[in-house]
Amino acid sequence: MRPNYCFRHLTFISAVMGALVFVSPVQSGTGEASRPADGDRPVTYPNLPSETPATFEPVTESYDYVRRDVMIPMRDGVKLHTVLLVPKGARGAPILLTRTPYDATALTTHNESAHLGPILSGYDNATEVIVEGGYIRVVQDVRGKHGSEGDYLMNRPLRGPLNQTPVDHSTDTYDTIDWLVKNIPESNGKVGILGISYDGFLPLMALVNPHPALKVSVPMNPMVDGWMGDDWFHNGAFREQNMTYIYEQEAARDSKIKWWTSHFDEYEMFMQAGSAGELGRRRGLEQVGFWRKILEHPSYDAFWRDQAVDKLLASQPLNVPVMIVHSLWDQEDIYGAIAVYKAIEPKDVHNDKVFLVMGPWRHGQEIRDGSSLGALRFDSDTALYFRRQILRPFLDQYLKDGAPRADVLPVTAFETGTNTWRRLDAWPPDGTSGSAVRPTPLYLNAALKLSFTAPRPGESPFEEFVSDPAKPVPFVARPIRVMGSDNAPNWTRWLVSDQREASGRPDVVVFVSDLLAAPVKISGQPVAHLVASTSGTDSDWVVKLIDVHPDEVAGQPELGGYQLMISADIFRGRYRESLETPGPLAPNEPLSYTFTLPAANHVFLPGHRIMVQVQSSWFPLYDRNPQRFVPSIFWAKPEDYQRATQRIYHEPGRASFVELPLVVTPQTAQQP
Repeated sequence: MRPNYCFRHLTFISAVMGALVFVSPVQSGTGEASRPADGDRPVTYPNLPSETPATFEPVTESYDYVRRDVMIPMRDGVKLHTVLLVPKGARGAPILLTRTPYDATALTTHNESAHLGPILSGYDNATEVIVEGGYIRVVQDVRGKHGSEGDYLMNRPLRGPLNQTPVDHSTDTYDTIDWLVKNIPESNGKVGILGISYDGFLPLMALVNPHPALKVSVPMNPMVDGWMGDDWFHNGAFREQNMTYIYEQEAARDSKIKWWTSHFDEYEMFMQAGSAGELGRRRGLEQVGFWRKILEHPSYDAFWRDQAVDKLLASQPLNVPVMIVHSLWDQEDIYGAIAVYKAIEPKDVHNDKVFLVMGPWRHGQEIRDGSSLGALRFDSDTALYFRRQILRPFLDQYLKDGAPRADVLPVTAFETGTNTWRRLDAWPPDGTSGSAVRPTPLYLNAALKLSFTAPRPGESPFEEFVSDPAKPVPFVARPIRVMGSDNAPNWTRWLVSDQREASGRPDVVVFVSDLLAAPVKISGQPVAHLVASTSGTDSDWVVKLIDVHPDEVAGQPELGGYQLMISADIFRGRYRESLETPGPLAPNEPLSYTFTLPAANHVFLPGHRIMVQVQSSWFPLYDRNPQRFVPSIFWAKPEDYQRATQRIYHEPGRASFVELPLVVTPQTAQQP
């Protein structure tokens, strides 16, 4: 646009706007208007009656449910906002409770409808269980959030060293259930609690000193240990992508203060800030209490250990049946469900109180469509199968009077690769159901070969790459759009994204097996055993176990050569000797690192290959390790970030391998 034209155009607009301002009357806030008249005497106009009633009462006679908003008192006097949805005509109906920090009102009004199913769709999306099952649905705001009174703490700890008050989520659940069974005349006095993620953490808290009316708990994808492998850290590496969640969850009671975008590609946003601590400072995040706690506790000290839910439940009696639901590609809480199962399953001496379901899902996908995930297709709606064939019969058994016993075994696990549901007596399989697990090393060998054969003398002793913090390895293809975008495909599906881009980088070392002539089945948690050195004094190690598809796949061309992550995780080197007390690494010295990868239940099919990728950054999912030891990586300075030469050793006495939970049968001991 030409400059002279712009000047004339703006001058004209200014003159017109000035004239408009000069002649406009002043509008009062009461509906009356006045303007200067003869002299200084105002002229007052009459006020029309408002057409909006002071109180509007909806007529809901045609509804198939009754909605009640109540404030339930807790033992300390704080009242918690609770929404009750009671099917009309209900008598002797069981109660399904969810406690949430995500706004009970919003979660129970997704659509304006006279029918219960539509108003819950988008949140529960499980009408097969709730509506068809005739359940009374109860959703409650936790203390300090949305309509509830009180103070809010992220994952409020149980009463004790971290919580000196007389209340926690255990007592709040107890007091809530006590009120519900006494004040809902349509109920049969039996309550089940269920939820996903944060809402899945809360059914676990309900197991501590549970109310007698609590008959079943279903934690799905629960937050359990935020340092070991759920939302905040993985083995000491900080998950930068969750900074937006902390900001929006704690900045305001109603969660309406939002993180803002500054870059289309979040990779650039994190790079320009330098460290996570500096980005938080620039955004004012230190005003938020939980962020300050994260900055104060970067290591696995008592703050994290004392609120790890698996450890807490391991010390509690097991009184309530529990169905733990785990997603094999959970991009947020892939650690918690399996950790809780391992902690409480030994208490189940009669094999009738602890149940595990593992599905081929992302975080929370079990209540949505489960027929596919990214490029993967499962030949059926696996989530619908879970809700109809597993969840509903399980809930009915414990909550409905006279309901039949559910045909649900202690473990129901979807087997990826073959796309088959497996019914088992234990996890991992212990031989009871006809198969068992044999830990078997898969060696990283010379010439970038992956083999069940150990390294031989005389071969090249290591593979080498350079890790440069100025060019960290992206965790998903750029541009990265994740923060504040719960439904962004590159977040919800990143664990099943094609790893070919990473495998072609010079700072990712890749080991590949020969073509498989027979299936290789794993059930359990692989364990990474690295012997590695760095020229720096700190380092991260990322290990990814990958299924490489055939070069061409009939019927689904996009899967040709696809590199599918089956299990992967990161370990921060400074915690090699102690998770609580970090220390520098000896430069250029081969050191051993051992860490457990997430659970898998997968078959590598004939014609496929097995791959292991090793790298030293996974950005910006995790903050960059400066590769120079500093007291706190949160406050690493630009000069602290340095290139490092990394070596992965594969020689006799210094073998690196991934220990696979290999499944064998009594008839044929599998020979890889």
